[in-house]
Amino acid sequence: MTGRRIVIADDEPLMRLDLQEMLENLGHEVVGQAGDGRAAVELARESQPDLVILDIKMPELDGVSAARLLAEERVAPVLLLTAYSDREFIDGARDAGVMGYVVKPYGEAQLNPAIELAVERFQEFRTLQKELGDTQEALQTRKVVERAKGVLMDTLSLKETDAFRRIQKLSMNSRKSMREVAEAILLTHGVEQPG
Repeated sequence: MTGRRIVIADDEPLMRLDLQEMLENLGHEVVGQAGDGRAAVELARESQPDLVILDIKMPELDGVSAARLLAEERVAPVLLLTAYSDREFIDGARDAGVMGYVVKPYGEAQLNPAIELAVERFQEFRTLQKELGDTQEALQTRKVVERAKGVLMDTLSLKETDAFRRIQKLSMNSRKSMREVAEAILLTHGVEQPG
């Protein structure tokens, strides 16, 4: 395990000091502290930490709302530290995209696994999002190429395999992707691209 760069936010200065000490004992670096949720979000945006640790109850912007903003912007994973273990708080945290939840009182033994799990979950989430984006891109490319093949088959009386080879050859010769070539074919023939 490597030390993480962490932003912490709690409206009680003494709690922040205790948390910072625990984190530093565990080999982590606290790159910023905030006393309210809004300041924590700004600090996280600026410092791009590996993790943001928030208390739930804070002025300006509570921890769950701050976590939601950070999750939507994919800034960093959020670990909530709180005295509240009610179902509504846990559900709210989950819905906000929180990657971990630790109930007070806690110690170093509870923090480290929670930190590592939160960071790993966030990385897995990013990987899944990238894979989903890649899959959607591949599907869109396939739709465009299929439509362009149909245009070439109709306008040049080509068989499907010949239309595909023509797109492939144009792609190689022009050093453009098959999608770019297919889009150009559709544009040239005034055919709407698939949505």
